Amino acid sequence: MIRPADPNETVAAWCAAVDHNGPTALILSRQTVLSVTDGSAVANGAGVVRDCDGAPTIILVGTGSEVGLCVTAATELSKTGEKCRVVSMPSWDRFERLAKNQQQEIFPKNIPVLSVEAGVTMGWERYADQTIGINRFGTSAPGAIALEKLGISLEAVVQASKSLINDFKTQ
Repeated sequence: MIRPADPNETVAAWCAAVDHNGPTALILSRQTVLSVTDGSAVANGAGVVRDCDGAPTIILVGTGSEVGLCVTAATELSKTGEKCRVVSMPSWDRFERLAKNQQQEIFPKNIPVLSVEAGVTMGWERYADQTIGINRFGTSAPGAIALEKLGISLEAVVQASKSLINDFKTQ
């Protein structure tokens, strides 16, 4: 299963599906997405799409259309002095095949991780300290309105990030 973030990852996902000997599901979005990746995260299942100088104070990881939201949130957080890394994780299966040291290059220890996905949060506890997602049946409304009502917004990601950073500072 591959959930690409943007057109670049969609091309890479299609190529991966063609090269794979077996079934592959491409999970695409109907909404307009920001083009924020170079597509390389598909090969390893995850990759850094925005980094900072030095150690990050938080890592925002998303999949699919939420990667663009994470990039926008990282830009907002950087205005307040936070150092943010954004990771696109289009395929857990591919990521879990990586060696532990390769996984830790993307998710270094002792850095808080917030996951953002417009789907259930189940499973994200393997990678994230806190999750933003939808653990109930959705709602009927235009996409942007539905996401806002369900807590998938720039404000929610920025607020959760600040809270998680503060929690780590007090540990």
